[in-house]
Amino acid sequence: MAITAKDVQTLREMTGVGMMDCKKALTASNGDMDKAIEFLREKGLAAAQKKAGRIAAEGIVVALVDQNGVGAVVEVNSETDFVAKNETFQSFVQSVAAVVAAENPADLEDLMGKQFPGTDKTITEMQQEKILVIGENIKVRRFGRYADGVSVPYIHMGGKIGVLVNLAVSDNLKSSDKVTELGKDIAMQIAAMRPQFLDKSDVDSTTLDKEREILLIQAKEENSKSAKPKPDAIVEKMVEGRVGKYYEENCLLQQAFVKENKVSVEKHVEAVAKELGGTIAVKGFIRFEKGEGIEKKEENFAEEIAKQLAQ
Repeated sequence: MAITAKDVQTLREMTGVGMMDCKKALTASNGDMDKAIEFLREKGLAAAQKKAGRIAAEGIVVALVDQNGVGAVVEVNSETDFVAKNETFQSFVQSVAAVVAAENPADLEDLMGKQFPGTDKTITEMQQEKILVIGENIKVRRFGRYADGVSVPYIHMGGKIGVLVNLAVSDNLKSSDKVTELGKDIAMQIAAMRPQFLDKSDVDSTTLDKEREILLIQAKEENSKSAKPKPDAIVEKMVEGRVGKYYEENCLLQQAFVKENKVSVEKHVEAVAKELGGTIAVKGFIRFEKGEGIEKKEENFAEEIAKQLAQ
């Protein structure tokens, strides 16, 4: 029996399973819809799809550098912190990060279609398998990668935060332990201080204009309540001074270096480079905090257990 695109679409709507798996099921079942559904259930795909609708806001972030010096950072989410501590789950995340480093995927869709290490399955197929084994929804959410320069990873609180720092260094410093130590210090700073930008030159005009607008309103409000109001020109200078403060709070290179707050990160990097007799520049960083931006759904625990028993 010929399998049509409409048949595949109908099965997909009935089960929520991916198109390719629906096509395989229909082919194996000779186009019989009921048998195809049974086939998917036997494979565990329909059950995995049910779990895939649940919110996954826990999980871990993994950052690593492979043997070729390529850095990768990946966030994979789970429904509970308990599963995030599971060795099977953690091994899965490590393997996904290794694929990111080795394969340089163009985007998340491309990554999910890559072969999972040591198997003939894609990462998507392995993710579905882990959902069934672990018993709750898991989801590869995002990734980042640096192929050039010296990359230094840092994991905070067992994977709550993952940071990858990328440095451009002169040839004589590429294998320096001091450079690695510097990268680790900067990564810890990023984890703690949450910079939004690398350098003040990276702050876009829209963000800066909005910040100036807010600061100007604040300054005028303060000035109006002052016993001796200042001229507008002085108020505007106050605003520019506060813009400088904004840079110091939100731009990594302008932030005070946490281990020695009398100097900025930029000045500290320059000092280390001079001490080592080479050049070092921070080229970029990636900071992922697990679950950030995901709206968590609060549910009654007893109701959740009842739902699971009914599945």
